[in-house]
Amino acid sequence: MTPHSSSAAKAETFRNLHAAVHAPLVLVNVWDAASARMVEEAGATAVATSSSAVSWSLGYRDGDHLPRGLAMEALGRIVAVTSVPVTADVETGYGRSDDELRNTILAVLKAGAVGINLEDSAGEPLTDAAEQARRIALVRRTADDAGIALFINARTDTYLSGKFPDTAYEETLRRSEAYLAAGANGVFVPGVVDLHVLHELSRHIAAPLNALAGLGAPSPLELHDAGVRRVSIGGNTAKAAYATVARVATEIMGDGNWSALAGSRSHEQMDALFGSGPTGAGHERVRR
Repeated sequence: MTPHSSSAAKAETFRNLHAAVHAPLVLVNVWDAASARMVEEAGATAVATSSSAVSWSLGYRDGDHLPRGLAMEALGRIVAVTSVPVTADVETGYGRSDDELRNTILAVLKAGAVGINLEDSAGEPLTDAAEQARRIALVRRTADDAGIALFINARTDTYLSGKFPDTAYEETLRRSEAYLAAGANGVFVPGVVDLHVLHELSRHIAAPLNALAGLGAPSPLELHDAGVRRVSIGGNTAKAAYATVARVATEIMGDGNWSALAGSRSHEQMDALFGSGPTGAGHERVRR
């Protein structure tokens, strides 16, 4: 199977995963090859990157600070070691110009990913809806011209930003309609886990609805019953992992207690994640 045909098949698979009748597509977001392999090993049907987690792992703050090249290198390494579809969080596109956005999408496709999250959070209070729709249309054309049915998950920060305290619901529907008309395939509304609100949003948004979940949120099945078709946890995976690093370091450098290492994976288990060995960003795995 050629790289193009492989991506095309994964794109179709990924799109179909949003239509499961009895459960949502659950995405435990990752940031590097090891976290991606662990999530796949746990039974994930798809892998999603977290822009915040990728940024932290490479020494940058979240929020459009990570250079595109570093983000795409990380993405390529993730795709290279996984067999399931991969969707990339590209923040606001790693650049504001049309050429920059187009180059980001081409890099995503070259890496082998078949989906993206694209945010409307770059403006004040948010990017103008018409301008964001125009950018989504550009992404759609770029992917279609490349022959890949890229799943565009249009993220709107109407709730998360807190900039629409009285009109977030109406603003979400208005933006969702514009983004879908421009070529988006799904709508991501972080910042709301109220089941009633999600149910109403799902009833009026003619595409799979993505919710951001974590501690205190309803379960994936409860979210699915409310109409949510995709559940992701964003940077929470990395926060949990880095909390473990902090706890281990604090205990060992404090009273020299090794108990924080209990339950660690063995060296052999970690090596087994890469049994066929990645050859580098964007390349197929080869046997050592």
